[in-house]
Amino acid sequence: MTHAWVDASAGVAGDMLLGALLDAGADLDAVRAAVAAVVADAVTISVGPVTRAGLRAARARVAPAADDPPHRTWRTVRAMLADADLPAPVRDRATAVFARLAAAEGRVHGIPADDVAFHEVGALDAIADVVGVCAALHDLGVGSLGAGEVALGSGEVRAAHGTLPVPAPAVVELARGRRVRAGGSGELATPTGMALLATLSRDEDLPPMTVDRVGVGAGHRDTPGRANVTRVVLGEPAATTPEPEATGPAVLLEANVDDLDPRLWPGVLDALLRAGADDAWLVPIAMKKGRPAHVLTVLADPLRAPGLRERVLALTTTFGVRHTAAAKYALPRTWVEVDVAGGPVAVKVAHRDGVVHRVTPEFDAVAARAAALGRPAHDVLAEAVAAAAAAGLVVGAPLPPGPAPAGPPPAPSPGRARRGAG
Repeated sequence: MTHAWVDASAGVAGDMLLGALLDAGADLDAVRAAVAAVVADAVTISVGPVTRAGLRAARARVAPAADDPPHRTWRTVRAMLADADLPAPVRDRATAVFARLAAAEGRVHGIPADDVAFHEVGALDAIADVVGVCAALHDLGVGSLGAGEVALGSGEVRAAHGTLPVPAPAVVELARGRRVRAGGSGELATPTGMALLATLSRDEDLPPMTVDRVGVGAGHRDTPGRANVTRVVLGEPAATTPEPEATGPAVLLEANVDDLDPRLWPGVLDALLRAGADDAWLVPIAMKKGRPAHVLTVLADPLRAPGLRERVLALTTTFGVRHTAAAKYALPRTWVEVDVAGGPVAVKVAHRDGVVHRVTPEFDAVAARAAALGRPAHDVLAEAVAAAAAAGLVVGAPLPPGPAPAGPPPAPSPGRARRGAG
């Protein structure tokens, strides 16, 4: 899995990070296609070489093709991303970045995140910066992201609300939990750039890694005596984490069955799971004389194996059950509840070393919420995925702090989350 580390010691902006990723080898056409999926042909994207304080860098230019409205609401941006034909990781990362930014702006202005009207960052070029960066990360195969100390700047900056102190209030809000410094005069970190780092990266110094590529992205100003650039370093992390130890012994119970009414199989699987199986599944096979059949497999704790073996014999027509010792490896996981149309849906999050590896809404919770709302389950499932992304649960992103150990899916209770290594 490729790891990317961002050097933001001279500052960071969306276009600077995009330029650095393009300089590192991200495909410009792939970035353009992703942005066009969201904003059609409303922007143009180009990249070219420049120098900043004598240092070579790539300058990404994202320009609206026509006059653009000064702002869009978070609700509008969220709908644009949801409707776009994007790879799921690109959509999830971009949605999470804007959700984090909306939360920060809402806190600064004292309003709910859904009511936030983005100003500078709601413009087409800023939307293109965020989607472009997420598309570039996807194209480069970046699975995890880190960033060091961030230079924020000092002084004042003109914004939609008037003159603001630097670092801007939203930037400071987004910098919670991060190592920062002034680093110079002027605005060195923009809300878009800080939102990308805050959402997608963990705070770390350059980790042990085998460097593969380096990209340098330029800001629009060439400041004498200070290279106005953001750098990215891509490579393979050093093998600092040993192979996971088995989380415990396990048993596989198997039986070949060719004469059970197929309508009975759902009830058999459900009964085995209720009897304590860790998992149970069917695989279609062809037996002797070409007869169609199924292999029933049950994964279980060794202590439960005798009882489950008896259940297999009682529930199916098999004459025998194979018993194989096994070892079970499992990623730690977290249960997090997200809000879907005013009610909770449990989402299972697998993680390792503080990085999100899998995000899956619990389908029983989705089905229950869909029934309560009188809506199709696939619509509620899509909203649960988007809500998880908006909460920062994105593959490759840092695991949000706070959840407790995981077990079964949590009972409905908005805002609760659980973490563990089950």
